[in-house]
Amino acid sequence: MKIGSIITVGVLGVAVLGGALWGLPQYGVWQQELAGRAELVRAEQNRRIAVLEAQARLEAEELNAEAEVARARGVAEANSIVAEGLGGPEGYLRYLWIQSLGENGQDVIYIPTEAGLPILEASRPIAR
Repeated sequence: MKIGSIITVGVLGVAVLGGALWGLPQYGVWQQELAGRAELVRAEQNRRIAVLEAQARLEAEELNAEAEVARARGVAEANSIVAEGLGGPEGYLRYLWIQSLGENGQDVIYIPTEAGLPILEASRPIAR
């Protein structure tokens, strides 16, 4: 019986070795297939995320544009109201000019005399 058990162990060993030689490449192929599927799912998910982010940026820009248009309409309406209250565009421009006088501290206004010539201030020191 000793020879029969040696032969049985030998056959079993050859069968296990043959199964391993056949099974290990098959396992590698199966594992690579699963890894490929996982990578494909990751790539699809990343693409969906990128599309959703682009859509969100587009919606945000559209809303920002609408807000800018609304703000511009409000400014235009306010300017129109002020201009009409000051006698039209000429009065509004005069008002803005008067408001800007003195902001930089260097404005000088020359008033013409009887001959139509301004009085020059030659003795006035130049502000630096």
